Amino acid sequence: MKVVPYPLIASLVFFVAAGAAGGLRADVIETEEGAHLVGHVTKITGGKVYLDTEYAGVIIVTQTHIVRLDTDAPMSVRLINGTRYDGRLSGVNGKIQVVAAAGLVSTTVTEIATSWLPGAPEPPGIRPRRHWSYEAAVDVTGKNGNHSQLGTAYGLTATLTRLKDTLILSTSYNRQVSDGLKSADQFKAGADYSSNYADKNSWYARDEGGFDHIKNLRLYNLAATGAGYDFIKQIRQTLTGRVGLAYRYEDYRHATIQDVNSIGLDLGLNDTRQFDRSLLTTRIAIVPTLENLANISITHETDFDIPLPKSAWKLRLGVSNDYNSKPPPGIERLDTTYFGRLVLSWK
Repeated sequence: MKVVPYPLIASLVFFVAAGAAGGLRADVIETEEGAHLVGHVTKITGGKVYLDTEYAGVIIVTQTHIVRLDTDAPMSVRLINGTRYDGRLSGVNGKIQVVAAAGLVSTTVTEIATSWLPGAPEPPGIRPRRHWSYEAAVDVTGKNGNHSQLGTAYGLTATLTRLKDTLILSTSYNRQVSDGLKSADQFKAGADYSSNYADKNSWYARDEGGFDHIKNLRLYNLAATGAGYDFIKQIRQTLTGRVGLAYRYEDYRHATIQDVNSIGLDLGLNDTRQFDRSLLTTRIAIVPTLENLANISITHETDFDIPLPKSAWKLRLGVSNDYNSKPPPGIERLDTTYFGRLVLSWK
């Protein structure tokens, strides 16, 4: 009788055990009441998590009661804002991280609209359809007495939102008169399109044009396209960087002012932060010309939106900066505007 050496037996036992352990799947749910549930998460839909267990069959747990949700294998997840991710779920205290191929994505249990097993069809009725939303803004300021002043500003924005891309169309006009002299006379219109072809990667194209008579700018246009990357992509905050090429055109009314007609770089940073009842948005764009990198145009705007109770109106407070390193004679390089506007939103 041939005896099998003990080390070989131990090795076989180890590999069999490891193989059996690798075949086991254990998803974990913990509730705020203290329940610890182990099984197999089959789907999330309608505010419920379905956990298939060997000891009690399918257990249905309300999402708002879950403080911990871990899955041992990847799942397809659709958030309530329409974004889709594929990866493992891991988190405690109601906060969840989706371990996706592009990196960690932070969210909460209650922000998950639905989930399904990889390879299975997505449940119907969850994918949001494209929709338009609109904003109209106006502010009027005036003063009489030792000095007279009248200022008006109007703006209209239309946004088309779909699962993976966004189109923003905007136009605005600003006019200020102080003691009979115009201090602002500017019109601009633009379009901004971005498409997320991966979790954190996107490409974009934008165009903006108009005039600014105070700066003797008869016509200007800025067209750019490039790539974007989401440094932060969470439910309540998105921080996106942009790098691309731009075409910068500036036609001045006076022959003594040199026009700008050049290819340039387009560097941008967009940050959006959602609070319980307010929204903070910051947009920065830097465009140096390639023929003269010292010729730089920088635009910045920060808006803080406060919704008015039980109304479609909101109050927008903000500041904008317009910087030109090579301004026309008699024009300052930096032009700063502070504003407070009433904004009407509808869909």
